Amino acid sequence: MAVKTLKNLLDEGVAGRAVLVRSDLNVPLDNGTITDPGRIIASAPTIGALAEAGAKVIVMAHLGRPKGEPDSALSLAPVAAKLGEVLGRNVQLAGDVVGQDALARAEGLTDGDVLLLENIRFDPRETSKDDAERLALAKALVELTDFNGAFVSDGFGVVHRKQASVYDVATLLPHYAGTLVAAEVEVLQRLTQDSERPYAVVLGGSKVSDKLAVIEALATKADTLVIGGGMYYTFLAAQGVSVGNSLCEESMIPTCRELLEKYADVIHIPQDVVIADSFSADAESKTVSVLEIPDGWMGLDIGPESVERFAAILGGAKTVFWNGPMGVFEFPKFSAGTKGVAEAIIGATAKGAFSVVGGGDSAAAVRLLGLPEDGFSHISTGGGASLEYLEGKSLPGIEALEG
Repeated sequence: MAVKTLKNLLDEGVAGRAVLVRSDLNVPLDNGTITDPGRIIASAPTIGALAEAGAKVIVMAHLGRPKGEPDSALSLAPVAAKLGEVLGRNVQLAGDVVGQDALARAEGLTDGDVLLLENIRFDPRETSKDDAERLALAKALVELTDFNGAFVSDGFGVVHRKQASVYDVATLLPHYAGTLVAAEVEVLQRLTQDSERPYAVVLGGSKVSDKLAVIEALATKADTLVIGGGMYYTFLAAQGVSVGNSLCEESMIPTCRELLEKYADVIHIPQDVVIADSFSADAESKTVSVLEIPDGWMGLDIGPESVERFAAILGGAKTVFWNGPMGVFEFPKFSAGTKGVAEAIIGATAKGAFSVVGGGDSAAAVRLLGLPEDGFSHISTGGGASLEYLEGKSLPGIEALEG
């Protein structure tokens, strides 16, 4: 990636300079309590390095999907508190995005201070499809800095979006890739250009339609493509097998049938599943062959024979990309499949494989299931961006840094 990095900016000197940082702090909340601070922890090094070097750091981030207006349930207040705890320094929270409070706080910053603007998506211009509207917000954000301000893009989870704080700000200020963005792109380039073989891909999640493009892209590059999760049942239905009440995209059945025929030597699917009589943590469950799912029951995890089979495949891989759980890992009774496959990837990594966890639910599963994060070569902070890159799509936030 031919762009300037955080190191370049620090070498140039940031003491006394206002630096806008786009971070990905979109953490899960439960009644205002952060349930997984992973993205905050991952974002802290870049913010901390700038603050330690004497920059006036102004952080931009979003939380959830507000409808272009303030929503108290999606305020970044708990994020500011947690970020301050991780950094070991006070983090101010502006009461707005680019309004009077944000401007006043920005003007009052001293060297090493950190200011978090309120949820950037409270301003409808952030996600506008109108270039002029987005640019207007970007200019207002730049006004929070001074004549020698800079922009650091460190929110890899949003670089696939052409949004004001991601793309347009980069066109107005000297721009640099933060630690996270630089590392993520390097990893993705390794997956697509320099992958050592055998190359295994593990895909899970709920819908085939969400992963179709990446399945088609990687089926031609990988030696093995393991499919699990809710989307597996559409593949099963494509073979003419009854899936009971399991999640199934009827419209995708013909596509799955074509994929199974075209990539029969690459695609591997479960042979046994853990089924339940309802979608709940305490549902009655049993393990059956994929040919024996009764009416009224639903598959919520892959079975032990499938885990053993997939583990054997993954054990010999030299490169592994994993995106999406094998089952409903949030329910302990249906987490064994995801844990077993993850442990197989950890085992391959210990033997020298390069392994990448593709963010999102996969990264959440690693933490929830108590798996060692250092057991993988890399855990991505942006599942959507990773998938779009692997599909061959452009990432506007990266293109802006290259421009």
